[in-house]
Amino acid sequence: MGKDNNTSKKSKPRAPKEGANPKKFKKKTSILLTDKIEYIDYKDVNLLTRFVSDRSKIRNRRVTGNTVQQQREIANAIKNSREMALIPYTKRVAQTRTSRPPRDGDNRRGRDDDQSREPQVAAAAVESTEVEETAADQEVEG
Repeated sequence: MGKDNNTSKKSKPRAPKEGANPKKFKKKTSILLTDKIEYIDYKDVNLLTRFVSDRSKIRNRRVTGNTVQQQREIANAIKNSREMALIPYTKRVAQTRTSRPPRDGDNRRGRDDDQSREPQVAAAAVESTEVEETAADQEVEG
């Protein structure tokens, strides 16, 4: 009545494809090993900023080449220095976008249409009051 264990997704190991070779990549060497740094200090801002992206995110182990222990120490030091206000939590990144024409029915981007209508509405309102005044003047005279 229950499901067979052989057909469940978790029990099936994924077989490697025969024709494709797995990607071979060179393991990155850690900055800590190349500079022979043994102790990671939270006050060493120059070192810690090398492990942080341009938006102040902590970089992956895969990107930095750290071991698990090194990455844990780096992460804790970065978090500690953020708490001490030595490193910012986030940085603003200026993004230059090319302006694109507004889509049909999309007035959020181009407010020029709304502003150009306002003087016309105001002018129409002034004209209607002038017409009413002249009609009232003619009735009084006649």
